[in-house]
Amino acid sequence: VRAVITKVERNNRGPQIFLSRGAPDFMRKLFAQEVPEIYDGIIEIKAAARDPGSRAKIGVISHDSSIDPVGACVGMKGSRVQAVVQELQGEKIDIIPWNEDQPTFLVNALQPAEVSKVVLDEEAGKIEVVVPEEQLSLAIGRRGQNVRLASQLTGLDIDIMTEEQESQRRQAEFELRTKLFMDNLDLDEFFAQLLVSEGFTTLEEVA
Repeated sequence: VRAVITKVERNNRGPQIFLSRGAPDFMRKLFAQEVPEIYDGIIEIKAAARDPGSRAKIGVISHDSSIDPVGACVGMKGSRVQAVVQELQGEKIDIIPWNEDQPTFLVNALQPAEVSKVVLDEEAGKIEVVVPEEQLSLAIGRRGQNVRLASQLTGLDIDIMTEEQESQRRQAEFELRTKLFMDNLDLDEFFAQLLVSEGFTTLEEVA
């Protein structure tokens, strides 16, 4: 049995060794065995997420500009990634180019879905992703798998919406803030809307 050792516990009956074939680290080690560039440290797996037995995603980066990290992990005619897939009993693996820019990396992670816009809230650790209506089911994936794995990969809470949903939400927010300024600052609708369109969101910001 090939597995990764996750922990060793010592008790009165002797040491207990815990093995896992479902841990992301197991997949990392398999790639290191199949891809010499990973073993040598030329290519690095920066992030990995798995739905064991079903699908996985890994984010890879090359420390040598002449080597394509995705191509190296796939191998000639897919030979390298297929060796890992076979060991994982047919688990599908998406190999994604890593990017330090989180929104860019997330767009890559949500492939094959196409993304229209990304809004990152770093303080809350949240990210909003806007997709065309016909791409919504693809972005979410079967039983939410695609967006769940992308969330694990990036470490961000992802909220996916369609372009129409985003437009409706923005319109509702615009109307709510306009009313806030009209009611509290004794402004007419034109000037209240002007404040909102200039980016003011609270009374404190106006003050």
